[in-house]
Amino acid sequence: MTIKNRLPETWNGHKFIYMKKIMIFATALFLSAGVFGQDTTMEKMDHKMDHKMDMKKDCVMMMDGKMMAMKHGKTIAMEQDMTMTNGTMVMMDGTVKMKDGATMMLKEGKRIWMAR
Repeated sequence: MTIKNRLPETWNGHKFIYMKKIMIFATALFLSAGVFGQDTTMEKMDHKMDHKMDMKKDCVMMMDGKMMAMKHGKTIAMEQDMTMTNGTMVMMDGTVKMKDGATMMLKEGKRIWMAR
């Protein structure tokens, strides 16, 4: 007596294929459940970008031939020469003197970000 003789006559291999499909579906469902349980990447990127933008809010710039300072997102006219945290000096006329002694003139619309 063989194994095939012990199985019902309706076997014909269809139950095996049906179970195989169920197992594939269950595995796919199990693997995809982990994807939905995670934080979205965009939310994490937004937090990182907000932090980077906060760091870049402070700068000095040349606007309409006048030196302007931006602090915490608010722009005000520069009242005196400024020294950045990295040692760079910015003069009222737009002259920028780097810590290494190199100088340059700030052109219209250009800005220098303050390092934190």
